Amino acid sequence: VLLQASGGGLVQVGDSLRLSCTASGDIFSTNDAGWLRQSPGKEREFVADITWSGDMTEYADFVEGRFTIFRDVAKNTVYLQMNKLEPEDTAIYYCAAGLLYLRPSVSVVDYWGQGTLVTVSS
Repeated sequence: VLLQASGGGLVQVGDSLRLSCTASGDIFSTNDAGWLRQSPGKEREFVADITWSGDMTEYADFVEGRFTIFRDVAKNTVYLQMNKLEPEDTAIYYCAAGLLYLRPSVSVVDYWGQGTLVTVSS
């Protein structure tokens, strides 16, 4: 497994979760890293990404300042801190790597992690 995601779970509205994505090898040193999500009946959509250099991030409009993507180079891990979760955030979250920055879409992902389920209960 090249990208190992974890951290999903069942939370209440307004709660926080931190997702982790650990890479095997040096994937994150040569690829942007990001998170996408897929809700039932919907297409997979971009959530956030961070450049391979770690100096730039971007977010989907629906994040509205609630999520933060960051990384720990020493641990080869990228995180998605999610605050103020809403029922609409319920989805399977996938970590990904590729040339994501400024072109965030499913089509530019070269590496996928397995999904981790986030359920936000009202």
